[in-house]
Amino acid sequence: MSINTGKTPLIKEPADDLFRPAPLDNEVSEEIGTPSVSFWKEARERLFKNKGAVISIGVLVLIVVMAIIGPMMNEHTYRSQNLLHSNLPAKVDGLGWLGMNGLDARGKDVYADRNIEENYWFGTDEFGRDLWTRVWKGTQISLFIALVAAALDLVIGVIYGGISSFYGGRVDNYMQRVIEVLMGIPNLIVIILFILILEPGVTSIILAMVITGWVGMARVVRGQILQLKGQEFVLASRTLGASSSRLIGKHLLPNVMGPIIVTVMFTIPTAIFFEAFLSFIGLGLQAPLASLGVLIEDGYKSMRYFSYKLIYPALVISLTMISFNLLADGLRDALDPKMRR
Repeated sequence: MSINTGKTPLIKEPADDLFRPAPLDNEVSEEIGTPSVSFWKEARERLFKNKGAVISIGVLVLIVVMAIIGPMMNEHTYRSQNLLHSNLPAKVDGLGWLGMNGLDARGKDVYADRNIEENYWFGTDEFGRDLWTRVWKGTQISLFIALVAAALDLVIGVIYGGISSFYGGRVDNYMQRVIEVLMGIPNLIVIILFILILEPGVTSIILAMVITGWVGMARVVRGQILQLKGQEFVLASRTLGASSSRLIGKHLLPNVMGPIIVTVMFTIPTAIFFEAFLSFIGLGLQAPLASLGVLIEDGYKSMRYFSYKLIYPALVISLTMISFNLLADGLRDALDPKMRR
C-alpha cells in the first residue's frame, strides 16, 4: 500500500523478499544465554578481588609453611641450651638483621669475642637457645592450639545452636538458659579457674578455651536457622516428608555456612590472643615449651637491653592476627548475599 497524492509515492510498501524468518531451533530455544554462576563461585571471585584478603592469604600461607619447616632449617632444637652462647644478637653468614651484624648494644662483636662460629638467625635467649627455632616452634604450637580450639567451638556450637533453634519450644528455652548462665560468667575467670584445676599445658589451654568459646558460634547458628526454618523451601521439604536430620543437614546448615565460616575465621585470632595472654601471665605453657605468648613474656623481661627477643615473636603474632582479621573481613563481604549482582 502506498500513499498517493497524485505525485510520486512518498512511502512504499517493502517487498516481501526483504524479510525472512530467522531460523529457530526448538531444542535450544530455552537455553540461558550466559553461563549460570553458583553462589560459592561468585563469592570466591569477590574474595579474590579483595586485595587485603589476598595478601592476608599469602601471609598466612607463608607463616604456616615457616611454622612447619622453620624449626628444621638449622641444627638447633627449641630446647637445646648452651650458656656460652647466651644473649647473642642476630647473625646470618656475617650479615646481621636489623643492622646488628652480630654486634651488641655497645657495638662489640660478641661472636668474635666468644670465638663463636655458629650463626643464630634471630639471636639467642638467656639460656643460649636459638630464637629462630623457638619462634617458629612457638608459632606452630600457637596455631595448633588456636585451630583445635576453633574446630571444637565449631562442632559444639553448630550442634548446640542447630538443635536449640530447630526444635524450639521448651528445648530452645532450656538450652538458651544454659548459654545465658555461661555468658554471665566472665570468660577470663572461667579459663583461669580451669587452668588452675589442671596442670598448665596445651590440653588444659584448649579445654579452657572450649568451655565458653562455643557460645558465640551457637548464638550465630541459632539466629540464622530461626530465620530460615520458616521459609517456603523448608516448609515444602517438610510437607514432602523430609526427616528432621535431612532438613538440618541438606537445607538449613548449607544455607548458614557463610556466617559459620566468618565466625570461625574471627575465632582463630581470638584464640591466639587468649593463648598468648595466658602464657604472658604465667598460666600458659611451661618451659622448655615455647609459644608466641611465652616468647613475648620472655622478651618483655629483657626488652630494655635485648629488644630483639621481643621484636621477632611480636612481629609474627601481629602479622598472624592482622591477616586472620583481614581475611575474615574479606570472607564476610564475599559471602554476604546482599553483595550479589
